[in-house]
Amino acid sequence: MTRTARALWFTSSGNCEIRPVALPTPGTGEVLVRTLFSGVSRGTESLVLAGAVPENQHAVMRAPFQEGDFPWPVKYGYLNVGVVEDGPADLVGRTVFCLYPHQTRYVVPADAVTPVPEAVPAARAVLAGTVETAVNAVWDATPLIGDRIAVVGAGMVGCAVVAILARFPGARVQLVDTDPTRATVAAALGVGFASPEEAEGGLDLVVHASATESGLARSLELLAPEGRVIELSWYGDQRVSLPLGEFFHSRRLTVRGSQVGTVARAGRTYADRMALALDLLADPVFDTLITGESDFDALPEVLPKLASGNLPALCHRIGYGRAHDR
Repeated sequence: MTRTARALWFTSSGNCEIRPVALPTPGTGEVLVRTLFSGVSRGTESLVLAGAVPENQHAVMRAPFQEGDFPWPVKYGYLNVGVVEDGPADLVGRTVFCLYPHQTRYVVPADAVTPVPEAVPAARAVLAGTVETAVNAVWDATPLIGDRIAVVGAGMVGCAVVAILARFPGARVQLVDTDPTRATVAAALGVGFASPEEAEGGLDLVVHASATESGLARSLELLAPEGRVIELSWYGDQRVSLPLGEFFHSRRLTVRGSQVGTVARAGRTYADRMALALDLLADPVFDTLITGESDFDALPEVLPKLASGNLPALCHRIGYGRAHDR
């Protein structure tokens, strides 16, 4: 008998649905995982749902276990925590993280999953992919002791970056966003908060994660001479203009892109980076980034609300406790 699971598919602009999928029998070196939680990466998944992935970026933007092709239909996602039900003996029964879409069960190579440390609850481990992106951004940023730093854009990735930078010795860190309710998040993460207009300038480093043209322009304005912006936003097919006249040259400013597809530190592997992200998640402060939860069966209604902003969220966690394969 063929075993089946259920998965979320993006089907057209603003629409998605749950479909049955056939599961292969795990072979040698493979694992069968039953999903406990997945997370919605709001920024990227909103672009996919809108069909806004540029054609020349279709290959770059493919998720590791994506099915289908952009724009639609496509099975997409990459924040998944589950328990291994079948596979190598040392993994059976282990809680693992995998860069897999929203699906009730799945079969992948054993080296595609990372065991979750015992100190990290499965419900928090769903943030591992986001924290991995933040680790890569901090490696790109190379902050120094005593740096004056801002993170512009208090979304899921921006807040993950703040959570890491808040630990940095002697650094003055502020979170900058247009939404005043993010001040509560900043306080929980142990950093200051400011609106773009009130943010302190003269900074050594700004990590930009607002995915807006105005946010990137303001990031440049906040820099001291020789300062640098790490551009972490993904704009999809949107064109962005920058004020590269005025003070850009006189202050000798730098804008550097950061993208998780490349490991930003020499001598480290993808596995090293993911293991570090999971180790960092032993800190309960990261629970601040989880701002809502829904059942898997509600995803076709919930995801469009998240994409439109009608359902505000940083990480919206999806629970599979009531989901059954059919």
